Amino acid sequence: MTDAKPPFRADQVGSLIRPAALLQARQSAKRDLIEGEFRRDSWHWDFYKRIGGIEELDKLVAQPVSPGGSFQFSASQLRAKRRLALDQPIFADDFTFLKAAAEKSTPKMTIPAPSVLHRRGGARIVDPETYPDIAQFWSDLSAVYAAEIAALHDLGCTYLQFDDTSFAGLCDPAQRAAMTKAGGDGERIHLTYIKLINDALRNKPPGMTITLHTCRGNFRGAGFASGGYDFLAEALFNELAVDGFFLEYDDERSGGFEPLRFVPKGKKIVLGLVSTKRGALETKDELKRRIDAAAKFVALDQLCLSPQCGFASVLAGEAVSEAEQFAKLRLVVETAREVWG
Repeated sequence: MTDAKPPFRADQVGSLIRPAALLQARQSAKRDLIEGEFRRDSWHWDFYKRIGGIEELDKLVAQPVSPGGSFQFSASQLRAKRRLALDQPIFADDFTFLKAAAEKSTPKMTIPAPSVLHRRGGARIVDPETYPDIAQFWSDLSAVYAAEIAALHDLGCTYLQFDDTSFAGLCDPAQRAAMTKAGGDGERIHLTYIKLINDALRNKPPGMTITLHTCRGNFRGAGFASGGYDFLAEALFNELAVDGFFLEYDDERSGGFEPLRFVPKGKKIVLGLVSTKRGALETKDELKRRIDAAAKFVALDQLCLSPQCGFASVLAGEAVSEAEQFAKLRLVVETAREVWG
């Protein structure tokens, strides 16, 4: 598209399905049959485990809710065993490769938001011997992200996205209640997360666009939360110092567009209307109707279009095929061109 700066009218949240040939090559590399890598196993753990001071402990079992019931998957338990620090830039090599592959196009880098590190681990992430004062943990974590942002900018990164499940997850009253029951403050933790990210962005390099993508979980059609953005929309849209938001809006669990009335001028909203949770292709008419509905609450010129999440948040991919994936991406581009020109 011809937008001067991102986010673009037709945009993509992040991951694409790993082609079978590259998955096979990855397995061969693990068996030392060939050299090489295929980078991330998941959208967040690869990054977090490379933060200085973070150690991986045992495995936890979670049960995200899916339309057909529930299933179990294992997730790493992380803990801050020493003061957090950026021992070395985490995704420097990844971005260098991406920038070379993008050639004249704008390379978009994605990293997990700092909020999710705490949201997934809760009080267990913070070793009380390392951090007797939780305020120091927040300060160190924001400093890690500020340093990573600066390092990526030095490599030529001008478009960076934070991926987050904490804000959208906290839109679910059950999630807030569970966090409070576990000893946190489910009704106010989103304000702490906003400050955490803002502290990381305090010295954001000029000319660098930083956005936030938030969703309610996305693994082969399943998620762990539901509820519209009403609970935190005013604070999130007005206080979080990002340039735009990628919002999940592909089904009823995301609620209506009314919370978009709090979006201030100057910030873009990328509507995640095209689902990566199911293969059925949306129609242009359907997407246009929903864009028009959103435009009743925020100016059309502030809106963009994308899939609701990545197509392969983890190595296994989502519940769509490669052909369905690319059909959906073409649909996003064609619809955006017809809506915005």
